[in-house]
Amino acid sequence: MSGTIGDNVYRASGVVAAASAGISWQSVTTGSTLTAVAGNGYPIDTTSNACTITLPASASVGDQIIFTDYDRTWGTNEIVIDSNGLNYQSRDDSWDVEYSTDGQSVHIVYMDATNGWIPTTDDTVTDAPFKGNSEGIFGFGYGPSFTAVTNLVSNTGVVATDVAGVGTARTYLAACEYGGDKGIFGFGDTGSRVGMTNLVSNAGVVASDVAAVGTVRSGSAACRYGTDTGIFGFGKDGTSYYGMTNLVSNAGVVASDVAAVGTARAGLAACEYSEDKGIFGFGDDYSAGAGTEVDITNLVSNAGVVASDVTGVGTARYELAACGYGYDKGIFGYGNGSAVSMTNLVSNTGVLASDVTGVGTARDSLTATQYGYNKGIFGFGSAGSGSTNLVSNTGVVATDVAGVGTSRTKPGACSFN
Repeated sequence: MSGTIGDNVYRASGVVAAASAGISWQSVTTGSTLTAVAGNGYPIDTTSNACTITLPASASVGDQIIFTDYDRTWGTNEIVIDSNGLNYQSRDDSWDVEYSTDGQSVHIVYMDATNGWIPTTDDTVTDAPFKGNSEGIFGFGYGPSFTAVTNLVSNTGVVATDVAGVGTARTYLAACEYGGDKGIFGFGDTGSRVGMTNLVSNAGVVASDVAAVGTVRSGSAACRYGTDTGIFGFGKDGTSYYGMTNLVSNAGVVASDVAAVGTARAGLAACEYSEDKGIFGFGDDYSAGAGTEVDITNLVSNAGVVASDVTGVGTARYELAACGYGYDKGIFGYGNGSAVSMTNLVSNTGVLASDVTGVGTARDSLTATQYGYNKGIFGFGSAGSGSTNLVSNTGVVATDVAGVGTSRTKPGACSFN
């Protein structure tokens, strides 16, 4: 999580330095999981597999633990430290800490509740990725009338049956994450455009309507930026197309309009990339009275600032969906221009790749969300079956999974928990 800090227990020369007093060295760990105990040192051999280490759920000031790369294989199979509810170098438990340097040793000391565990020795390390959320929720939509039903997505990508709707039934809305583990649905169409929002708890419970902030519209998109904030952007009101955005605080409060940057349009999609940034892409630019599909993108900084248009890559289309995968990458998929199923991957630097041949039923008016921390799921849409398609942590889209819940078009989706 930090840069280079001091010497490690195994020096670069291979000479063993003196470890801190009171450390009890354990047998070599070769498993994929380890529950660590304060006062212990652990040689960890990741020759065959990565190892996820769970730290103690409680700690006292001065507690120490040491982890060391037994066979210089962490560069191939990393260790991942789960801080188990406590902070790690001031970061909360929504972050996993990865160490992936061959020959590395990590000596951590518990300092206090504010900063938690601090590495006093950790060599050169890679920034820890944002862990993301483990579950998702599909909500609202049209089929065959406006609805507010929701369907939860488990941490293994299984979609649950309908949960009775809360809030105004509507379609063509957007949703994103906020607060690290919660979500928000916003805007939409009830026959006329609306701007209310509905918060989603970290247990997937949807709250009642919150009065509209910002320009009422439908066909917007939304995504997380930073680690605990979100952004709604673009959309239309039936006669006008917009490019303005509305930021969402880490408490789920929607801010007033921010002036438009980029081409005003609707029916676009958005997702996260690079752990703390976002990207809006594609859409319908209703130029000069005629619908025009576009493939332009607009990056969102980790401060929520939207950048100007980036020339498009891939097939221009609208009414598509997007979500994150692999912790720091994203994927746009499906859409209208006639209904298609191709996808476009987004790198961890926000670069959109060319078309990947479609998998699953070609359709538009669908939605997507992350699940299982680093995977994604596309669901529902114009094909009428409510089918879903899972996205692996390497961005590979799977074949159709039979629909569960009310088949509908233009729902929203986000992750939580």
